[in-house]
Amino acid sequence: MENQVKFNEIYINNNNLLFDAVNRLEILLKETNLQIIIPRIKDIIIIINKVISNNEQIRKDIQNLNNNISEKFKNLELNTTNNLINSNKQIKIYNNGKYEGQMLNDKREGKGIYYYNGGDRYEGYFKNDKREGKGTYYFNNNDRYEGDWKCDKREGKGIVYLNNGDIYEGDLKNDKREGRGIFYFNNGDRYEGDWKNDKREGKGVYYYNNGGRYEGDWKNNLKEGKGILYYNNGDREMGNYLNGNRIGKHVTLRNNGNISYKIYN
Repeated sequence: MENQVKFNEIYINNNNLLFDAVNRLEILLKETNLQIIIPRIKDIIIIINKVISNNEQIRKDIQNLNNNISEKFKNLELNTTNNLINSNKQIKIYNNGKYEGQMLNDKREGKGIYYYNGGDRYEGYFKNDKREGKGTYYFNNNDRYEGDWKCDKREGKGIVYLNNGDIYEGDLKNDKREGRGIFYFNNGDRYEGDWKNDKREGKGVYYYNNGGRYEGDWKNNLKEGKGILYYNNGDREMGNYLNGNRIGKHVTLRNNGNISYKIYN
């Protein structure tokens, strides 16, 4: 009986400490000054870690709170949250790999690492058992993606590093390049502009490594529509393109002031 009383007192004290820490954190989450927030969160996390026990409800409360912090500061790495992460770290085996990290209600929730059987690896955040938030995906062929995820897909802002040296930086949607982005080719060329369904489409500028550039319309990864070709000697050619080829009448303004015309079939 005496042991039960002592246990109840400890449990109540722990819950009181936890309740106080949670209230303090909820107040801090309304702040916008990181200089104030970060030191206080560190202190509160120390208190929380002291009251963590084997009680499953307390663990769930800690998990929910840490997820709230992670969402609030998803662009900011807080080393002090590692204690919370480690306190709820779990390992689960799936048909296609192994997961190590935070879980809630038997689902991946929070920060973790997923090791795929084929050699790929994902490190980042999960929500409702899916990749969501900031994360890095390492492909077994040495490609790499760093950026935003939504509902298990690459979506938002990100950088794709290809093993041949090419780099894409910009918008993605549903696992594909879509929106505005820059593609750096390993030969020194560069494209800046619109993307659709993983291809150059819309308005864009292609910079050649020899100093020339093309500014104009694109479709299905090729020049199509109106465009201007700037040569590295100062000449400028204007006209229409179809499937990447010149078509119709093109006008070239020479750097010496002369003008020439040519018609392409």
